[in-house]
Amino acid sequence: MGRVRHFKHPDTKALIEVSCQTTLYPALCIKCLARYANSNVRNEQQLAQVALTVSLYKARSTRSYMLKVAKELESIKAKECPALRDCLQQIDDSINQLSHSIRELRRFDLKAGMTDDLFWHIDNVDTWISAALTDASNCVDELPGQRMSKMKATIKGKVMNVAQLTSNALALFHRYAARYRSATNKIVLLD
Repeated sequence: MGRVRHFKHPDTKALIEVSCQTTLYPALCIKCLARYANSNVRNEQQLAQVALTVSLYKARSTRSYMLKVAKELESIKAKECPALRDCLQQIDDSINQLSHSIRELRRFDLKAGMTDDLFWHIDNVDTWISAALTDASNCVDELPGQRMSKMKATIKGKVMNVAQLTSNALALFHRYAARYRSATNKIVLLD
């Protein structure tokens, strides 16, 4: 008989499953966030923050791998070096943007209500996550090839994973931010 898993916070598991259905990569989303089902993630803001943190972690580990490969390629003066350096720069940019978005999301003061300041923070986070996704996607596009080496295929797979995780984090953030945008629209319509 299978072991029944009891979650400390079953509502967190449900939040993850429902929220991930709004992403482009729901299976990846659930897989990556499921380990947080027993944590204190209680709302969509915290879930978006966790998704961003997962994306940031994956981007950092991908950068570490790429730095190691770049050193090896530079030592043999491989022709892939320029493309790899460009891609590495884009991953660095993604890491910066994801870091900014996490810090900005933590600054949200929901107790202050819907203010221009809240929407400024929402726009900042949206801009930085979108830019991080664009950089990761551009990096993937710079590594084309019909006959890819194993190393190139590995890098492309890792960077694609960063792009997919970032896409999911953006969708989860949009899900969270939508409630404030729709509340504002209702207020405007009532005026």
